[in-house]
Amino acid sequence: MEFVIKISQFLLSLSLLIVLHELGHFIPAKLFKTKVEKFYLFFDVKFSLFKKKIGETVYGIGWLPLGGYVKIAGMIDESMDKEQMAQPPKPWEFRSKPAWQRLIIMLGGVTVNFILAYIIYVAMSFAYGDSDVKVESLKDGYWIDNPVLEDLGFKTGDKVLAINDIPIVNNSDIGFNLISAQSIKIERDGQEKVINLPEDFLGKYSDSRSKKNFEYRIPFMVGEVADSSLNTNKGLKMGDIITKINGKELKYFDQLEALTSGLEGQTVAAEILKEDNTVESIELTLDEEGKFGIRPYYNPVRFDELGYYDIFRKEYTFGESFGAGWTKFTKTISNYGDQLAAIFNPSTGAYKGLGGFKAIYDQFSPVWSWPYFWGLTAFLSIMLAILNLLPIPALDGGHVMFLLFEIISGKKPSEKFLERAQVIGFFILIALVLFANGNDIFKAITN
Repeated sequence: MEFVIKISQFLLSLSLLIVLHELGHFIPAKLFKTKVEKFYLFFDVKFSLFKKKIGETVYGIGWLPLGGYVKIAGMIDESMDKEQMAQPPKPWEFRSKPAWQRLIIMLGGVTVNFILAYIIYVAMSFAYGDSDVKVESLKDGYWIDNPVLEDLGFKTGDKVLAINDIPIVNNSDIGFNLISAQSIKIERDGQEKVINLPEDFLGKYSDSRSKKNFEYRIPFMVGEVADSSLNTNKGLKMGDIITKINGKELKYFDQLEALTSGLEGQTVAAEILKEDNTVESIELTLDEEGKFGIRPYYNPVRFDELGYYDIFRKEYTFGESFGAGWTKFTKTISNYGDQLAAIFNPSTGAYKGLGGFKAIYDQFSPVWSWPYFWGLTAFLSIMLAILNLLPIPALDGGHVMFLLFEIISGKKPSEKFLERAQVIGFFILIALVLFANGNDIFKAITN
C-alpha cells in the first residue's frame, strides 16, 4: 500500500508539472499563430498509450514517464526533424516568427512553473497557515545520529544557535541554511562553541547511509508491535509511551540503547504513559539482539502537549497569504540556487547527492498528505523551472541563450549551428540523466 500511495503522488505531481510546463509553451505559440504539431505527456518512443488529433495538433500520452514535450513546427528541437527544416520557412513556423515572439514561447514553460509554485505557496499559506518549532523550546537540544556529524564533533544534546553567523530561530531555518553552511555555532552544557565544516561536508553527508542531521529528541512512542515480537500480547497500543526501563527514566528514544545494553534476551519492568495520561506497569521482553520488536511512532501534536517542544502556528488572511507565499517562494528559489552552486562546485562533493527519479519518488510521503504533496510539488516546480533555464542546448535555457544573442547582435545563428548545438546539448543531458539515476542505483545497492 505504501508503494501505491507514493507512486500515485509521484505520477500525479509529475503529470501536473509536465502538462502545465508544456502549456506554457503551447499557449503563446498558438497566440502567435505558430503551428503546434504535438502535445504529449510523457515520451511516445515507438508508440503512444493514447493519442487524438484535434485541429492541427496531436494530443497524446506516451509510455515513458521521463517528461513531456510540444513539437512546434519549424523549431530545431530534440525531434531533429531535418526534413522539415530543409524546406523553405512557412509563415506559421517557429523560425519565421520575430525573435521576441520566439523568446516568449521559449520562456513560457518556466514562467508557468514559477507562477504555479507561487500560487501553491499562497494557497497553502491561506489554507493551512504555517507551523514550526522554536529551537529554544528544545530544552535538551537535538539528537545527533549521523556518523558524519558525530565525526565533526556534534553530540546529542547540542543546541543550534547559528549557521554562518545567521541566528537559528525556527527549526526549519536549519534545513534552509545547512546547504551553504561553513560553520555552526552550538551550545553544549551552557557553553557556546563553533564547529567549522569541511569544504566537502555535503559530499561526506551524501555518502553517509544516514540522511539524518539535527533531529528532534522525542519519546519512545509505540507505533506498531511486530507479529514476530516477544511483546505482541503485552497490551501495548499505538500512542503508548515507554517512560521507564527497570526503574530508570527513558525520557528520549535516543536513550533506549544505553538503558537496554547488556539485557539481551531478558525481561524488564517498564512504565507506560497511556493516551489518557495514566501510568501502567508492565513487563517487556528483549530479543537476543536487544530489541523489543516495536516500531516507534511520531505524533508531533502529542509531543507538543507533553512539552517536548513547542509548535507555534500562524494563520494568514487572504491578503496576508500573498506576502507569506512570496516569502516561501523566494526563499525556496534561493535555497535551490545554493544547492545547484554546490553541485557544480566539485570541491564540495555535493554532486554525490545528485539523484534522479528514484530520489524524487523517495521524497513523497508513504501516507497521503495534501499539505506535504502540494509543498513538494511547489518545490519540484521551482526545480524544473531553474533546471530548464540552464544554458544547455536542448533545454529551454539553451534556446533562450541563442535568442538573446540574436536580439542583442542582430545576427541569427545558422540552422546548421543550432542543429549541432542541439546534438551536443542532448548528449550533455543524457550524461546528466545517466549520472543522476546511476547515483540512485549505486545508493540502492550500497545501502
